[in-house]
Amino acid sequence: MHGKPEAQSGLDPWVRAELPHPPMPRGLGWLHAVGPGIIVLGVSIGSGEFLLGPAAFVRYGLALLWVVIVAIILQTIFNTEVMRYTLATGEPVFTGFMRTRPSSKLWSWVYGVLYFMQVGWPAWAGTAAASIFFLFAQRLPGAADSGIIYFIGVLAFLTCVVILSIGKRIERTMEILNWVLVVTVLSGFLILAVMFVPGANWMAAVTGFAGFDLSEGAFQFLPAGADFVLIAGLVAYSGAGGVSNLTLSNWARDKGYGMGELAGYIPAAFGGQKVHLAQTGFTFAGDAEEMKRWKGWWRLVRADQWAVFFVGAVLGMVLPAVLYVTFIQRGSDIQGLSISAALANGVSARAGAMLGGAIAFLGAWLLFKTQLDNLEGMVRAMTDILWTGSRRVRSWRGGDVRAVYYSVLTVVVVWGIIAMRLAQPIVLLKLGANVAGFVFIVSSLHLLYVNTRILPEHVRPPMWRRAALVAMALFYSFFVTLSIRSAFFS
Repeated sequence: MHGKPEAQSGLDPWVRAELPHPPMPRGLGWLHAVGPGIIVLGVSIGSGEFLLGPAAFVRYGLALLWVVIVAIILQTIFNTEVMRYTLATGEPVFTGFMRTRPSSKLWSWVYGVLYFMQVGWPAWAGTAAASIFFLFAQRLPGAADSGIIYFIGVLAFLTCVVILSIGKRIERTMEILNWVLVVTVLSGFLILAVMFVPGANWMAAVTGFAGFDLSEGAFQFLPAGADFVLIAGLVAYSGAGGVSNLTLSNWARDKGYGMGELAGYIPAAFGGQKVHLAQTGFTFAGDAEEMKRWKGWWRLVRADQWAVFFVGAVLGMVLPAVLYVTFIQRGSDIQGLSISAALANGVSARAGAMLGGAIAFLGAWLLFKTQLDNLEGMVRAMTDILWTGSRRVRSWRGGDVRAVYYSVLTVVVVWGIIAMRLAQPIVLLKLGANVAGFVFIVSSLHLLYVNTRILPEHVRPPMWRRAALVAMALFYSFFVTLSIRSAFFS
C-alpha cells in the first residue's frame, strides 16, 4: 500500500473517489466561479506594485518593466501548475511537497521556515500606517513620528485578526474583500492615470516592456550600479511572490476546486461551524467522463489565472508605475518610512490636498488588505502543514481545525507586533521579497517533480509547462545571485 508514489515520505496514500462535476458559469456567473486568483492578485498589488515597483521605477526608469512582464507570465504558469495539484488531489501543494523524500517532517520545516522568513515581517501594516498618518496629518512622517507609526501599525494588525474571525468560510471573506480592493484600487489608479499621466510616460511604459529606455534612447535591461537587492525584490514581487503563489492552492481547496470539493475547508471562529477537514487527498481513475470533467475544471483555472490574475497583475504594476514617475522626479530614492505616502504627497503638491488624500486612502486600504492577505495565507499554510503532518494536532480539541488555525494566528500576531519594532517597513519588505525569489527557485523545481512523478499520468503537465518551470528556476536564480552579490560583495 505504501509503495505508492504519493506515500514515499510516510503520509497516507490518496483515497479513490469520483471527480466532482465542474461549474459551467456564464456571464456574471464567472465572478462567483473564480476566486483564488482574485485573492492572490490582492496580495500582488500591495507588494511589488505599490512599494518595490515605484521605488525601482522612480530611481531607474520604466525600462525595468521588461522584468515585470516576464515575471508575471512565469508566475501565472506556475500558479496554474500549483492549482493542477489541488484539482487532482484536493490537497494544498504544501502537502504535495511533504509527500516527497526524504520525509514529510523535513519538508514541513523547510517550507514553514521559508514562509516565516518571507511574510513573517509585518511590513505592510507598517507601510499602511504611513499612508494613514499622511491622511490625517497631511504631511510625510519623519523619524520623530516613528512611535505613532508603530501604534497605527499595531491597530492595523489587530484589525486583521477581527476580520479573520467573522463570517462562515474564511476563503469567501477574503475573496469578497479582494474583489472590493482590486476594483476600487485599479479603477482609482486608472482614472488618475488618464487624468494626469502625459503621453510620453505612457509610451515609456510601452517601450519599457521591451527593456528600452525612451529618455536615454537605448536598451537598458539592468541599470549599471543599481541596487540589485531592490530590483531582485521587484522581480519576486511582480505578480504575487513566493509563498503567496503557493498558498493559492490552499484557497483553491477551500473554494472547492476539483477534488477540493471533497476535502472540506477552514471555517471562521464566529459565524462558521465545525467542518471536517480531510488530512489526506483523493485521486480519480481518469476515464473518459472524468477527463471531460477535468477539462471543465481546467477551463476554470485558466479563467481564474489568465483573465483575473495575469491581467490584474499587469495593470496593477503599470498604473502605479506611470503615476509615480509622473509626480516624483526620476532618480529620487523614496525607500524610507514614507514610501507609501510619497505618491500622495507628490499629488497633493501639484493637484491639491483632496486628491492627495484620496491617494493616501487608496494606499492605506491597499496595504492593509495586503497585510491581511499575507497574515491569513501564512496562518492557513501553517495550519494545513500541522494538520497534515501530525495526528496529535488533528485530534486536539475534538478535531476542530479552528482551534489550530486561531492558535497559530495568535502566535503570528504577537510576533508581528514585536517585529514592527525591529526595522523600517521597507527594509523588512526587501528582505521578504528576496526570500520570495529563493522560494521560487526551490518550489518551481519541487513542483515539477511532484506534478510529473507523483500525480497520476492522466493529469500530468505537458512538456512546454515543464520547461516553463525550469525557466522560472533559472530566471529567479539569476536575480537572487545579483542580489547576493550586491548585498555582500559590492
